[in-house]
Parts: sequence; structure tokens; C-alpha cells
Amino acid sequence: MKKLMFLIMLTTAGLSINKAVAQVSINVNIGSQPLWGPTGYDHVDYYYLPEIESYYYVPERQFVYLNNGNWIFSAGVPPRYQGYDLYRGYKVVINSPKPYRYYSTHKVKYAKYRSNHSQPVIKYSKSPKYYVVKGHPGNSGNKGNFKGSGNSGGKGNGKAKGNSGGKGKGNGKGKN
Repeated sequence: MKKLMFLIMLTTAGLSINKAVAQVSINVNIGSQPLWGPTGYDHVDYYYLPEIESYYYVPERQFVYLNNGNWIFSAGVPPRYQGYDLYRGYKVVINSPKPYRYYSTHKVKYAKYRSNHSQPVIKYSKSPKYYVVKGHPGNSGNKGNFKGSGNSGGKGNGKAKGNSGGKGKGNGKGKN
């Protein structure tokens, strides 16, 4: 009887652990984010771009903007903003489905960021977690574009002088 009770308790504990493990889920889409996206986010569904009053849907790589009362999904920015610099403009991360349904609220709430051009972007980040982004200078698929920045141990990415004079050694094959 003790063995049976022990077996039941062990089975119950095992099932509980499986449920707990199954409920832990982390969704990371760093590699899908554009080079002009802001740093600091492991997962992004949409960016709201206050200066051009548009959204960018990261999974589909589409801009979403209002045109004559209709939402347009496009590979490019709205035609009236063709010269807009995506690297300079502020991006508000929104992780909810179809945020454009709340456009009138977002337009007012995020208007204060319209002239904010101080947000760091992925392309210029030296954090190795962004090296998976296609086109990032630290991505090993971009040979010759990255001048590494070593640390006191001289282990940077690329072949360039480190902060303490060490030679960078790592993912890229940059030029001195």
C-alpha cells in the first residue's frame, strides 16, 4: 500500500512539473526586427511611428497606415513620407493585435515623441544579441563591414583594436 501511495504521489508530482514547464514560453523575435528598430526589446509585434502616423508590423515586414479612411498594408512607408529616415525617428513598441484600431488614442498619446531622435537602433548596437539581425555589422554573414570593438580582454567582433589595445577576434571579418 505504501508503494502504491508513493507511486501515485510521484506520478502526480511528475505531471505537475510537466504542466509548469509547458506553461513557460518565451517568444523572441530579435532576428525579425529591422535594423532601424529600437534596441532593448526581445519581442516586437508592431512599432508605432509618431512622426509619420503609421505602424510597422514586424512579422510581415509591412507598414500600416491610414489612406482616405482605409488601412493600407505596404512594404514601404506612406508615399507622402518617402524621404523619412527610419533610423532617426522614434518607434513605440506595441505588442497587441491590430493596434491601428486604437490609432486615434495612439496619435494623441505618443505625439510627444514626434521630434525625439535620441532612440538607439539595432544597427548601431554593439550588443551581441543583435548580431542575428540580417544586415547588422556584427552578423557573420556581413563579411568586411564591421570594425570590432574589443573589451579589456581584446575579444571583440571583427578585426579591430580593442578598448585596451587588444585585437578584436570574433564573428566579423572587418577591416582595420
